[in-house]
Amino acid sequence: MAKRKVTQKATTEQIEEVELEVARRAVKNLRISVYPPDGRVRVVVPLQAGEAFWRSAVQAKLNWIRQKQRLLAHGRTDSPLPRYCTGETHYFLGHPYCLQVQAHKGPAQVCIRNERVLDFFIRESWADAQREKAFLDWYRAQLRVLVPVLLDKWQPVLGVSAREWGIKRMKTRWGTCNVTARRIWINLELAKKPFACLEYIVVHELVHLLERSHNARFWGLMDRFLPEWRKSKQLLNQKQGVRPQPDN
Repeated sequence: MAKRKVTQKATTEQIEEVELEVARRAVKNLRISVYPPDGRVRVVVPLQAGEAFWRSAVQAKLNWIRQKQRLLAHGRTDSPLPRYCTGETHYFLGHPYCLQVQAHKGPAQVCIRNERVLDFFIRESWADAQREKAFLDWYRAQLRVLVPVLLDKWQPVLGVSAREWGIKRMKTRWGTCNVTARRIWINLELAKKPFACLEYIVVHELVHLLERSHNARFWGLMDRFLPEWRKSKQLLNQKQGVRPQPDN
């Protein structure tokens, strides 16, 4: 007779800002994995191991986990982090653009040119962190235009209304919904994804105001209101990797 596999239901835990899915299994060694596309962290813990043991092991690997999540957030698994320099590829609404840095003394600006190039107007002396903040501020500004359009479209259809919504960088979620507060958060990284992906996440979080859990009723409502949601979810799982060429 084959041995019965001993398992326990996975739980959600958190160490510092990192959310973890912790599962106890009949294994010899603790395993930590970071999965694409959104940097979900799964920790497989031996059945006999204590909580202090696995928490200490994860704590020791937090820098490695954060590095993996940052790389996945930029659509890469082994490439260096972006420095926002001329020649880099950056995405907006699923389309790849070649970044062209332009020396500029005024406020930072990002302009789309010829559907191929993003002109990034900044001060030449800016460090990587300043460049990143300016570029992410541009992403955030674009989402602040797009998300209200989607909320105005879908809230009347679903018969719900979010009391608050916001945009923030999240390492393990494309979006979240606090049903009690009726507050929705949208991941800043969605600015890089096709518009259909952004719409899918907005609808997904609004549907949580009708059904809190990911149960049969929830997915039935998704099928009813947004029948193509699976295609959009699949797009979210795809890597971004087509490199455009700069204009001469």
